[in-house]
Amino acid sequence: MKKSYIMVTLIVGISFLLLGCQSKKEIVIASKPMTEQYIISQVLIELIETETDLEVEYKSGVGGGTSNIHPAMVKGDIDIYPEYTGTGWLQVLKKDNISDPDELYQAVKQEYSEEYNIKWMGLYGFNNTYGIAMKQDLAEELGIQTYSDLADKGSHLKFGAEYDFYEREDGFPGLQETYGIDFDDKSEIDIGLKYEAIANDEVDVINVFSTDGRLAEHDLVVLEDDLNFFPSYYATTLVREETLEEYPELEPILERLTNTLNNDDITYMNYLVEVKNEDPKQVAKDFIKEKGLLN
Repeated sequence: MKKSYIMVTLIVGISFLLLGCQSKKEIVIASKPMTEQYIISQVLIELIETETDLEVEYKSGVGGGTSNIHPAMVKGDIDIYPEYTGTGWLQVLKKDNISDPDELYQAVKQEYSEEYNIKWMGLYGFNNTYGIAMKQDLAEELGIQTYSDLADKGSHLKFGAEYDFYEREDGFPGLQETYGIDFDDKSEIDIGLKYEAIANDEVDVINVFSTDGRLAEHDLVVLEDDLNFFPSYYATTLVREETLEEYPELEPILERLTNTLNNDDITYMNYLVEVKNEDPKQVAKDFIKEKGLLN
C-alpha cells in the first residue's frame, strides 16, 4: 500500500513537472556585437515580455555576427534578431548589389522567405551604411549637403580615411568614378583616430558608419549619397516563420517598430551608450516610452 502511494505520488509529481515544461513559452533573441543591436534587442525584449506571456532568452553580442547567427536561426536555435538589408543580400545570399533601397528590401524579403522560411518585418527607418561626414558648421558654410555638392565645392578640403578605404572598389576609387570626388589633401588615418583628427581640424572630411554615436559627440553631419553609391543597410527584425506560426501574437508587436527610428534617433541612442555610458536597457525603455509603443 505504501509503495503504491509513493508510486502514485511520483507519477503525479512527474506529470505536473512535464506540464510545467510544456506550458513554458520561450523564444530566443540574439544580437550582434554592436551598440545599436544591444539597444534594439532590449526594445524587442521589453515589448515582447510586457505584451505577451512569452519568456525571452537573450544571446547578447554573438561573436561573428551574421555569419554565426544566421545558421543558428536556420537551424532553429535563434528565433529573432535585428539585421540589415545589405548584409542579408550581399553577405548571406551573395547577390549583386541593388542600388534602389526599396527594391533591395523587397528582394531580400522574398529570397529569405523562399530560401530560409525567415520573415523580414517592416523597416525601422534608419540606414547604417558607409558614409562621408564633415563638421556641421563647415558643411553649412560651404553649402554642402550631398556627395555631388562635395565633388563640386570640396576639392580644397582635407580628407582622412583608413588605408584600405583608398584601395577598395567600394571605397574611394568607386567614389571618384561615381561622383568625380577628389581632394588636394588626402591622408591615411587609423580607424580609431579619425574622430580625434577631425575634432582637432587635422582633416575636414572623414569616412564613417552613418549611425556611429561619435557623430553626435563631434557635431558631424553625414552627407547624402545622392547617387546611391554605397549599398543600403536598412535595419529591421528578422523572425522565423515557424515561430510566428507558433506565436502569432508576436507579429503585430514586432511591426510596431516600423518607421519609428530614423538615423538621427539611432545615432543619438548610440551616443548615449557609447559616449555617455548609459545602459542600453534603460535607453531602450526611454525610447519605448517616448514613442508610445506599449499598449
